[in-house]
Amino acid sequence: MNVLIVLTSHDKLGDTGLKTGFWLEEFAAPFYAFKDKGHTITLASPLGGQPPLDPKSNEADFQTAATDRFATDLSSQALLANTQILNSINADDYDAVFYPGGHGPLWDLAEDEDSIGLIEAFHQSGKVLGLVCHAPAALLHPKGADGKSLVSGRQVTGFSNSEEEAVQLTAIVPFLVEDMLQQNGGIYVKGDDWASFVVTDGHLVTGQNPASSDAVAHGMMAQFSQ
Repeated sequence: MNVLIVLTSHDKLGDTGLKTGFWLEEFAAPFYAFKDKGHTITLASPLGGQPPLDPKSNEADFQTAATDRFATDLSSQALLANTQILNSINADDYDAVFYPGGHGPLWDLAEDEDSIGLIEAFHQSGKVLGLVCHAPAALLHPKGADGKSLVSGRQVTGFSNSEEEAVQLTAIVPFLVEDMLQQNGGIYVKGDDWASFVVTDGHLVTGQNPASSDAVAHGMMAQFSQ
């Protein structure tokens, strides 16, 4: 299978002067889950090239077996440093698309016209779509064939309001993922804060937080044979 991974290009955490970007575990765990099963992976981002890494996700407390593996994997680091520009991507070339989180997507992927079109194309073709943590922000605008929000009437999850409060960014982010999904008609469900929790509704697979990343990838791959 050809899997597309779409990463953020946004590196500013609102007006705080702090940096953000993609969350390392949310990229590395699914990347290796797909890679180890022999799937072909393409990386893309709105601006192309090296996507910004949220520096906090590279701190010692947030390292996992997947991030440790990535730290010594020079070929995969080179692939990440040269993501394709999102507007050059044709959905017809891929079987599934995955969006890692980090706070960056709240600012760029949520509003990016190329991303919106890509998600709608995958959805309308019945292809697998996976998003984790803050990445469901990219579902803010995409619509289904009926003109309603793509998440309307569907079970979804994403970074919870209580988790956002715990990291003290509720007043900084442009919107809360949980609130947005509900406002768009999604049936938002969640597990315990910081524990792996994944929801599959048709070909849409969403995960609540960083710990859910690997499970989202495996949930997506379970759809490949259906």
